[in-house]
Formats: sequence, C-alpha cells, structure tokens
Amino acid sequence: MPLADDRIRNRLRGVAVGLLTPFDDDLEIEHDKLEANAKSLAGSGISTFLASANISEYHSLSQQERVAVTETSVEAVPDSACVLAGVGGSTRSATELIEAYDRIGVDAMMVMPPDHTYVHERGLLRYFEKLDDATETPLVPYIKGFDPSVGFLRDLTHIDGIIGVKYALEDPVKLGSAITAGDDDVVWVDGLAEPYAVGFWNEGIEGFSAGVSNFRPEVGLALFDALSNENWELARKIRDLTLPYQNFRGETGEDNDIPGAISVSAVKKGLELAGLHGGSVREPIRALSPNEERRAEELYDELSDGIARVID
Repeated sequence: MPLADDRIRNRLRGVAVGLLTPFDDDLEIEHDKLEANAKSLAGSGISTFLASANISEYHSLSQQERVAVTETSVEAVPDSACVLAGVGGSTRSATELIEAYDRIGVDAMMVMPPDHTYVHERGLLRYFEKLDDATETPLVPYIKGFDPSVGFLRDLTHIDGIIGVKYALEDPVKLGSAITAGDDDVVWVDGLAEPYAVGFWNEGIEGFSAGVSNFRPEVGLALFDALSNENWELARKIRDLTLPYQNFRGETGEDNDIPGAISVSAVKKGLELAGLHGGSVREPIRALSPNEERRAEELYDELSDGIARVID
C-alpha cells in the first residue's frame, strides 16, 4: 500500500537513489539483477528510490518496460520504503503510465523534464494540473533542461497534488527565491546530487538525489547526517570525496562533444565495482571505452580510500 503524504515528505527528506536498469548483452532487461540491486541498497539504509528515472534510461524503455521495471522495484523494497516512478511525454502517455503505476502501488510520480522543443510556462502548469487530475498519488516535478521563472516555480508548488520538487538547475539563487515564494508544504530536493547538496541545503533543500551514492550509499547517508547536524566541515569533506567521480560522469567521453554522455555508463561501472549489477546500456548511450573503464576503476579506488578515511 502506498505511503501517506506525510511519510512521503519524510522520505523525500533524505537520499533518493536511482535504480538503474541492468541490460544483458542482447539489451534485454535483467529483472533479477534489478531486484538484487534494490534489495542491497535498501539493506544499506536507503529508503527512497527512483524507478524508471532518467538514470534508469527512461527514454530507452518502452511504456511496458517502464511499468515492468517499476513493478520489480516496488516488489523488491520494503513496504516502508518510498518509490517514485518516472512519468513523462504527452499528456496521454503520461496519464497511461500514471494509471499503470497506480495499479502497482507506487508512492509518488516523478514527472520527467519536458522533452518538447517548445514549452510555455502556463502550458506546462496546465500539463501538471492534468496529471494531478488523473491520480490521487502525489507528484514530484523534475525541473531540468529548461530555465523557468521563480513565478512558475511558485505556482507549481500550489498545484494540489505536488508534494515535492526535484530541482536540477545550477542556480542556487533561483532555488532560494522559489523556496521562499512557494508553498511551505512542498519538499525541495537537490537533483544535482552530492556536489550541490551543501550549497543547496543553505537555500532550503531537505534532501538530494544520489550520484556516487547510487553505488556507495554510505556516502549519501553520511552526507545527509552531516547536513542535518549542521556539521559543515564534515559535509564539505564528504562532498569533496564525490567530486572526482562525479566530474568524470560529466565528461563527453571519446569521439563526442556532448557533456555528460558517459554519466549512466559511469554509474553502471560503479555498480559493478561495488559488487552490484550495472550491465549494458542502450543507444543513444554508449558504453565506456577501455581507457574510460580504467579511469573509472582508478576513481572508484580513490573514492573508496576517501570513504575509509573520512566516513568509516
């Protein structure tokens, strides 16, 4: 049974880990490995999960596959955990997913960033209103890839079913202004992972999405505890541990000029190095090159040494 709204808010005040989709060599989903990853992360103390999310290769999944990986995720984690499932695309497509997720019993819908070339703020608000009308399940909009006004963000928080906002813009001033202007009952979550958690915390976020914590969850949990206890020195040290691997995720990769192209592949490699399951990636994402794999291994070892020194 889905969690009550207040319990979902409490879960958003923490570390939200993405559940990546393991593919075999034929690019078919390996549900048993997805289940094993989810159970391992839950056993490590993670209680908030993003299923069928950007990092899950949402845009490479069919509608049926999005429903299937979400169902596997919900069944794998404890009833006390919170699962947010990604919905997006046209109003009709998003509504179809919402209806399917409601049958599964997800706790909240994470509304993916708009993938339309032309977006109007009032039209986008109407889109969220229609999705809200389609379900009693709370919504968490994912703000990324466009530059909305503070007024838009304020009005977004006043839509009845919106319980949180995942903010992934590199603009802390806008974040602080939007939190001040918005509804007090809405929980703001840092969608740019550990590197932005310290700065965004001081603007009013109450939780953050995982970066390296997708495969080393103890990092995110320790960072959240440090922030909650206002131990800024420790929080900065933990954040700094994550920067080399997170910066690696932001690189273009070989034979490419688009930043962040290896982000998912790098996290999947991190999962493998941590003893979990990464698997292959589907196009348009590309696997790490041999040189990039070696760099990932070096950075993972550096991260592990830092964890032993700062956290353990």
